[in-house]
Amino acid sequence: MSDVIVKSPPEVVAPPREAVPIIPVRGLPVVAAVIAGLVAAIASNSLWALNFLHVSCGALWTAIDLFMGFVVGPTLARMEVPARIALTRRLMPQMLLIMPTLVLVTLTTGWQLARYLGYLVLPYPQHWWLVASYIVVGVMAIVAYGVLEPANISVLLELRKPRPNVLLIGRLMRRFIFTAGVTGVMQVATLVIMTRITTW
Repeated sequence: MSDVIVKSPPEVVAPPREAVPIIPVRGLPVVAAVIAGLVAAIASNSLWALNFLHVSCGALWTAIDLFMGFVVGPTLARMEVPARIALTRRLMPQMLLIMPTLVLVTLTTGWQLARYLGYLVLPYPQHWWLVASYIVVGVMAIVAYGVLEPANISVLLELRKPRPNVLLIGRLMRRFIFTAGVTGVMQVATLVIMTRITTW
């Protein structure tokens, strides 16, 4: 009986994995344009421009925080690990540009609007509403720059390694998503305060 030679299937070589960018360079012109608009609005002292930037960037900040905390977070928790990492590789570099820009523009234009409209010299007890907004927004800014951004950068650095620590990435992503959700809830408190101030 002759031997049957069974040919083994050709070895499949995985394509080289693309390095995760820390900063997506193609998004930098958009960030530069937004910052230029912010500088122009402050320099011209335009109420419309300041209000437009404050409302639009503040709304985006709120919407992204709520979406990340209550939509992306539960979705990531139910995904398989490879799919979760693939989504994280695409999402986190974009967030590294979007969130700091929105926070910077929202806070800066908010202060400029308060100065323009005379809210900085309001008497008490009305001034307490302004103090409350400073506290809430200040906490959100500290969370954004002190918790969210370090977690974001840590995830990106880990993903650049030849063998990323999946457990570490999972913990960092849970921290990022949970904190974004908490910040989103605080954004609702900010909306209550802002609408109260503008309806005096």
